Amino acid sequence: MSPGPKARKYMPKDDFVRCIDDYVEHFKIRPRYCHCVEFASFNEAKGKWQVEAKDTLSNAITIFISTFLVIATGENGKAVIPNIPGLEDFKGDVIHSSQYKCGSKYKDKKVLVVGCGNSGMEISYDLANYGANTSIVIRNPVHVFTREMIHVAMHLLKHVKVSVVDCEIILAAKIKYGDLSKFGIHRPRRGPFRLKMLTGRSPVIDVGTIAKIQAGEIKVLPGISRIFENSVLFEDQYEAHFDAIIFATGYKNTTCEWLKDYDYILNDNGYLKNRFPNHWKGKNRLYCAGLSRMGLLGVSNDAVAIVDDIQAILRDWAGRGMKF
Repeated sequence: MSPGPKARKYMPKDDFVRCIDDYVEHFKIRPRYCHCVEFASFNEAKGKWQVEAKDTLSNAITIFISTFLVIATGENGKAVIPNIPGLEDFKGDVIHSSQYKCGSKYKDKKVLVVGCGNSGMEISYDLANYGANTSIVIRNPVHVFTREMIHVAMHLLKHVKVSVVDCEIILAAKIKYGDLSKFGIHRPRRGPFRLKMLTGRSPVIDVGTIAKIQAGEIKVLPGISRIFENSVLFEDQYEAHFDAIIFATGYKNTTCEWLKDYDYILNDNGYLKNRFPNHWKGKNRLYCAGLSRMGLLGVSNDAVAIVDDIQAILRDWAGRGMKF
């Protein structure tokens, strides 16, 4: 079920919500809103999955019994703030990017953004627009492209090899941005889409941050060595005062905290055990969609593979007269 031929290329949020509501209605899906999964395990004797979910309004527990279990909770479960020496001593504001709302409260303040993914870059841009004295920690090499470059590249990937598309989009970025290494931004050795396939790391889609870095409105700094009460010491021994630190340092998967038998499909760190393309299937009819770190295309591929596998199992059971 697609949004329809009249849908805009970049769908407004209201249209997106309407599309989701239509999807739920069309397929007769029954969402359990305000419920949080507390525990899930596989009952070997019954050959079924048991899932306990708590109503966040009444605290009542509901137990679901199922033949199949699909983990589709995504990668962004719990906010991660790295354990940096001295962080607990810092007297200014410290927040994770998930708590960030608007840059207006930081006007004329010295703010350090830690992390150069899309969240970190966009927050830095917003802070600079609101008049904050903004710095961003860029410790590792990163690919940066415009939204239009990514859009064209995604279309090319349907017809052209990844290596060719990587070369073309890197050339486009060089023409657009020039040499960013003199501003402290270095390009990875591998191309953006090859890197995405191997590590799950996405390129940055530039919303205007690079122009502000080039203009000196946003300062790029290396990794942090230590944090003091009112300042931060960096790996190059440069020390600067800051009023606030915003950590755009990502999230971690929390599935291992509620899924007792996570080792059927995940390792202890919450990452998939099996390599692509067999990553989505675990033991005892346990599946995982959206943890391949391959973007929306990976989510789509996982969903199709899972549905095909479940249908094949059901057909096999029906043919043998088995109940499920």
